[in-house]
Amino acid sequence: MIVQDFLASASALMTENRDRLIDMDSVVGDGDLGLTMSDGFKAAYESIKESDEQDVGKLFYTAGKAMSVAVPSTMGTLMASGLMQVGKTFKGRTEVQTTEYAALFQAYFDGVSARGKAKVGEKTFLDGLFPAISAMQEAIEAGMSAAQVAQAASDAAQKGFEATQGMIAVHGRAATRGEASRQLLDPGAAVAALLMKAFAQSVS
Repeated sequence: MIVQDFLASASALMTENRDRLIDMDSVVGDGDLGLTMSDGFKAAYESIKESDEQDVGKLFYTAGKAMSVAVPSTMGTLMASGLMQVGKTFKGRTEVQTTEYAALFQAYFDGVSARGKAKVGEKTFLDGLFPAISAMQEAIEAGMSAAQVAQAASDAAQKGFEATQGMIAVHGRAATRGEASRQLLDPGAAVAALLMKAFAQSVS
């Protein structure tokens, strides 16, 4: 995988879906998610776009740092934490094998989870990413190609996002709705689905 290709796809998809994310977030949050994600992933991509750095870890860490500066909001900080944790985990590596894709996104998951203190099932970004990692691992163990592994993750993340309808929100403004939050889809999980779609695009 090429880090630049992944973040270029992520930046493009977040920009393309900016208004949709704003609309979703305005129901449960303060409506700035679309701007935060489009600006944040753009900053992440721009920071490494012309880089000659070969260290995968350093590229991810640099991208995360740039994002944290560009969008220091809650979600911006969470996404930046994910990128930086991948950076720490893959430091010193010049390539990522298909068999390590699940480990890469597990590191992203761990970075977000550690910073946000959320758990799977609490109607957050993690509910989109967690099933993607599981699907990746299964596809890897089945000996599938890089493109197939990434596509399996993308499909699972989309289903994970859709499954947030029915969950009670535990974090953020949505949590104040209590039982009424069940009927809503989680915008954070929508971001996870977009992120995995970007990964599938960049791998294929």
